[in-house]
Amino acid sequence: MDNKRKISFFIIISTILILIFIFSGLNSNNKYYFLSKRIPKVIAIIITGVSIAFSSMVFQTITNNRILTPSILGLDSLYIFIQTFIIFVLGSGHIIVTNNNLNFILSGSLMIFFSALVYKFLFKKNQNDILFLLLAGLILGSLFQSLSSFMQMLIDPNEFLHVQDIMFASFNNINVKVLWISSLLVFILTIYTYKYTEILDVLSLGKEQSINLGINYDDIVKRMLIVVSLLISVSTALVGPITFLGLLVVNLAREFLSTFKHRYLMAVSGLISIVALLGGQLLVERVFNFSTPISVIINFIGGLYFIYLLIKENKI
Repeated sequence: MDNKRKISFFIIISTILILIFIFSGLNSNNKYYFLSKRIPKVIAIIITGVSIAFSSMVFQTITNNRILTPSILGLDSLYIFIQTFIIFVLGSGHIIVTNNNLNFILSGSLMIFFSALVYKFLFKKNQNDILFLLLAGLILGSLFQSLSSFMQMLIDPNEFLHVQDIMFASFNNINVKVLWISSLLVFILTIYTYKYTEILDVLSLGKEQSINLGINYDDIVKRMLIVVSLLISVSTALVGPITFLGLLVVNLAREFLSTFKHRYLMAVSGLISIVALLGGQLLVERVFNFSTPISVIINFIGGLYFIYLLIKENKI
């Protein structure tokens, strides 16, 4: 089966799951209510799936490492820190917490500002090494996680329930107004990223080889890191952190496809991500009756796959 047929296969699978998710259990009495809830969920799943898959694929390419995800930049930890800090200082009844539009704008803006600040200080003159960025992201992510844990220890138990809800990704209460803004932004970033697929093919060879082949390595890496930060910020602010999804879908795409061309890899990883989220959400709603967040299921499977990749890399 060639790559185009594999892409078609995943398109068919994702379409079937979308149809099952939207139309199962519909009747004349509940169709309007169910459709008003399920269609925004599907759109949010597509946005989140594409954002995480594309950002993870680009990030692994520029770092030249298959076991890294953008979560190492500390954005997931920063999101939880922002939400915990707001509830710790202002309380769960404050307008920043209750107003989803305001919360989305604030969280997304702070994550983007944090990324820009880190890039500005690290990418100076002779400090254009991606390893400095990874180390800084790892340290800052640990700092945000420690601060969040400290505030969660001190916070009122009733307020902690609100923090606990934020710590896990959820597609159950999607803000439609924010959803359309997110869709537009992700669409623009997706088109922009696809313009660089051939350059990403070259970047996958490594820094030295890319420079020798005429690629402006530092400029491209900066642009792609900005795209990665924007995509992760949008998806995290929209539904919450899903740590291992990118690692899982990108590596599965590499296993399924016998190519290093990013135009195929990114398409398949995006489709696998959508299939994983739709399948996970169906399990959450139809099997577990909303007792388990979808992020727990995906992080469990992704964590096992991460261990498998580590063992596999050590054997090579």
